[in-house]
Amino acid sequence: MDTNLELHAADATGWRAGMYDDIRATFRAPVVNWIWRTATANHPDLTRYLWGQVKPAFGTRAFAEASVAYRDAVLSAVDCPRYRPGALDLAPAEVRELRGQIATFDAVAPRLAVLFELVDRATNGGDVGSGVPDDRAATEPYPAGLDADRGLDPSMVAVDAVPEGAADAVAGIRAFHGFDDDSLPSVYRCLAQWPGFLSRLWTALEPELRSDDFDAAVADAGSVVDEYVGGLAYRPALSREAVVAAGFDGDAFDDIAGLFAQFNGGPVETVIPALPVFAESVGASGPRRP
Repeated sequence: MDTNLELHAADATGWRAGMYDDIRATFRAPVVNWIWRTATANHPDLTRYLWGQVKPAFGTRAFAEASVAYRDAVLSAVDCPRYRPGALDLAPAEVRELRGQIATFDAVAPRLAVLFELVDRATNGGDVGSGVPDDRAATEPYPAGLDADRGLDPSMVAVDAVPEGAADAVAGIRAFHGFDDDSLPSVYRCLAQWPGFLSRLWTALEPELRSDDFDAAVADAGSVVDEYVGGLAYRPALSREAVVAAGFDGDAFDDIAGLFAQFNGGPVETVIPALPVFAESVGASGPRRP
């Protein structure tokens, strides 16, 4: 798997472009995340099969309830700073962009958390759908209006072009999450467009993220994901045997399974639960109640 290889949405054509549109519509966000771009660039046909297998997991009311519960689990545990638009020291247009772009990360947070856990379990023999509740929400359609049309397509600085005003904050971010100097999660590359705000936010937020409260938030949000994946009404056929029987190469399967397993652990474990916190700080987080 060449993780430097990506198929960006602007370069996608044919069914790849259609799949990207479907991912954006299903994820309720105007972005195709890095993991899809990289998987598609490396193993396009297998990624199309993968998307077809996991898409139903994001189309039920049960998922809608889990996505709201995920956000609430984080924000109930963490005392995050809150900034009024007029207190951000930014022009009104910049405030709109900041709030809209960070709202996109808030929308995708529970979706990425479920995606990584679901694919990791399904490709490695884990528990998926073993305890489906006898609840209408398990198979009822996702509510059309929830998390719809509230985000903007994020723009980002390059990893090696972080503005000087955000350099200290980025060093602290890398140290906290455990990323090396060549890596920086997309949300921070987005926030670095406003270096003064990122520096101010990180100074206020770092002690909270290093606290037992955030550890509890990570655990509680993880429990929401565990319960949802364990009770999933539609089991994806993503075992090695099923994928090979469907005509795909075993080495390609190993690449994809390894990629998702990597993102279901390590530094990303603390990045995704932090996304609702960043959105909440500027009043751009989504619903927290069913």
